[in-house]
Amino acid sequence: MSGRRLLLGLAVAGVALFLYFSKTQVNPVTGEKQHIAMSVDQEKALGLQSAPQMAAQMGGEVDPSDPDAARVKAVGRRIVERSNAGRSPYADSFQYHLLRDPETVNAFALPGGQIFVTEGLLHRLTSEAQIAGVLGHETGHVVHRHSAEQMAKGQLGALLGAAAGVASDDGSGRGRNAQVIAATVNQMMQLRYSRQDESEADRYGVDAMADAGYEPRAMLEVLEILKQAASGPRPPEILSSHPLPETRIAELEAYLKEKGK
Repeated sequence: MSGRRLLLGLAVAGVALFLYFSKTQVNPVTGEKQHIAMSVDQEKALGLQSAPQMAAQMGGEVDPSDPDAARVKAVGRRIVERSNAGRSPYADSFQYHLLRDPETVNAFALPGGQIFVTEGLLHRLTSEAQIAGVLGHETGHVVHRHSAEQMAKGQLGALLGAAAGVASDDGSGRGRNAQVIAATVNQMMQLRYSRQDESEADRYGVDAMADAGYEPRAMLEVLEILKQAASGPRPPEILSSHPLPETRIAELEAYLKEKGK
């Protein structure tokens, strides 16, 4: 019986790996080969479907005619029009939203180009260049297709965890333990990849800012603002989906120096 379970577990793992590695696409902007869980059109549809619910969770969207909301939209469009985001498959899909949440300091991007910033973050920013830094970073997540990559990795991890459970299941509970261990390892790997994505988006953001005519070093000011906002106990960096602000500042300083900016 144990041999059959092992073979079945290996078969599930083989299918998982085949599905993951067969979904390879070349990013049309970066030229990077990526394992992607969905098409560009599916990303756009998912983002549009998710946007109202995400906005509702943070107080709803500020009326687009509001001066702050209009400013966010204008800076976002300038980033798209003057950077390589305008040559991406998402060029006509980028939309920049201001959320009516004065307490939460946050910005995020949904697949396909729906980008949000809260009033809590916007009101801490003191220049248009800093706004461009935030929006450039989030635009980078979309251009680099980070959400679609994470979904593909998540699907792979879930199937490999199931394979470990099947192969180890002898009725004693060891199969369940193996599945939990596999899920924990997968979660840690996802956090590591997420931190890499944040660093990649930071670099994209400063390049997009420069292309759009903003001072790229204003991104460092944004990170200092985020550092000040991160009050209270913080988890160790290895358990966080984002690098600590100090780490991001150091990495970005090195990148700006390398690029002569």
